[in-house]
Amino acid sequence: MDAVDAAFQAVPRALFLPRADVDRADYDGPIAIGRGQTNSQPRTVAAMLRLLEVRTGDHVLDIGAGSGWSTALLAHLTGPTGIVVGLELEPELARWGAQNLASTGMPWASISPAVPGVLGTPGDGPYDRILVSAEARQLPQPLVELLADDGRLVVPVRGTMTLAVRQGQALTTTHHGHYRFVPLR
Repeated sequence: MDAVDAAFQAVPRALFLPRADVDRADYDGPIAIGRGQTNSQPRTVAAMLRLLEVRTGDHVLDIGAGSGWSTALLAHLTGPTGIVVGLELEPELARWGAQNLASTGMPWASISPAVPGVLGTPGDGPYDRILVSAEARQLPQPLVELLADDGRLVVPVRGTMTLAVRQGQALTTTHHGHYRFVPLR
């Protein structure tokens, strides 16, 4: 079993769904969580995590944390020597996601409300890995600037899953299939 499959087993999706949808946790599709947001399709989340290649001890930024599921999966992958910072634009969802995350017992991960109009956490970082669960119009330069050397950024750009890898000052991007996400704001 690979690390992503192990994370999925350790962090059940059901813990991060509205009560009315817990019985749909095995559904391989997005599930609405309110405020126009969704808990993403498990197959999509797994594909993104595999592209991200999270390592034990990584410092990770999770943009669009929503229900907290992706943040918890990332925390499982980094282990207690890592740090995972989740950001969610919708304050109500950020509170709910933080509560869901707290129930997992992984204090090296957190979720906070994102600052409207600001991508990421300027002044913080660098981050070894950045996961974006919202669709950008173009590769978000503010997030690229937060990447550490050998850092990886996974973000859907105009419907195409994009992986950006920083090597010193060079940035290499590759494309990995088509997906639908809520817009990155």
